[in-house]
Amino acid sequence: MKVTAVLLLCVTLFCQGYSNSLDSCQGRCDYGTDSGSCQCNPSCERYNDCCSDYIEICAAGETSCKGRCDEAYNSQNKCHCNSKCSQYNNCCSDYANLCGGDGGDSGGVITDAEIKALSETLYVLDSNKASASELIIDPQALVSDSSTSSQSDLSAKPLFRYLDEDALFTRPTYAAFIAVLDNYNRMTGQAENFSSQQLAEQDTFLRETMSNTELGRELFAFLYTKGVYASEAEFIQDLKMMWFGLYSRNNNKLDSSGFEHIFAGEIKGGKVSGFHNWIQFYLLEKIGKMNYYSHSFNGPWTTYPDVLGMQFNWDGYFKQVGSAVIGCSPEFDFALYSLCFITRPGKQCHLSLGGKRLIIQTYTWTNSSYGDGKKYIGSAFPASP
Repeated sequence: MKVTAVLLLCVTLFCQGYSNSLDSCQGRCDYGTDSGSCQCNPSCERYNDCCSDYIEICAAGETSCKGRCDEAYNSQNKCHCNSKCSQYNNCCSDYANLCGGDGGDSGGVITDAEIKALSETLYVLDSNKASASELIIDPQALVSDSSTSSQSDLSAKPLFRYLDEDALFTRPTYAAFIAVLDNYNRMTGQAENFSSQQLAEQDTFLRETMSNTELGRELFAFLYTKGVYASEAEFIQDLKMMWFGLYSRNNNKLDSSGFEHIFAGEIKGGKVSGFHNWIQFYLLEKIGKMNYYSHSFNGPWTTYPDVLGMQFNWDGYFKQVGSAVIGCSPEFDFALYSLCFITRPGKQCHLSLGGKRLIIQTYTWTNSSYGDGKKYIGSAFPASP
């Protein structure tokens, strides 16, 4: 009799606990319709059968991994919390902190410490960076953050005092980079159309910077060991899509890409948009289409690469803060931004160069995607220290 009573009590408590679990959305978000007394999927609001904590746990958590770690892929989700999200650049911002990147095909979470260590390695491997004898800049006026919106030319001289083009621009990665820079129409709202030669120049740039340099191969080796890419061919193809794939910033035209926005620069709404590359700045200043005004921050490095936050006028259009890594090779710039976008899409990426901190801010393009929901690069640039 006592045994029966105990069993009855256990069954009652189990059933009560099971019933309570189906009255809450804890661990049930986007599970579809189940046997619970209430539901936790996106349709529940339409059918008026959501659990009382649906908004708190599920709806408010659409951009969070709270309660969603290792969930099945759902194309309707705004961001994802499974082992593939790092590969597809669509993780929720708190994926690493809440889920720990538990293995799967991604080989585990990529930590800040690993990113910093890799950035130090890439820094050492940048054999094509400018030396002090090859590049001399003159930053001149330093302004406060509150004064960056003032469209005043406070520097009488150009930013670039001297550049040894024969020493730098004849190198394969520089030549390939410069060949791609002039393939764009800077005005948003006007569709980009590439010739077969221009498309070939994109391939040449990727080959020269990522396949033919030790720096590029080191980046791939790291991502390969972490399970992000299964082969170099997959790595190069994904870089091509995320950087050169076209999307629309204005007027529903395929008028922009990550590469154009960050490296070549664009004009949108009467202002400079993007533009975070020192080589493009130098080339435009050389032909009189760039007027350097001032800088609002300067990195702690005494050799190249360095970082500068610049105010300037590009042929009639103002840029309030166009930060850039100065004096690095094209492959270094490209590798740092790629690393940060792949591992920290849409948030700050903490790097270390020569023992000194650098933060790269990345943004994903959310209005369109490629492949199986992968995100294009919206922007990436050095953040103010």
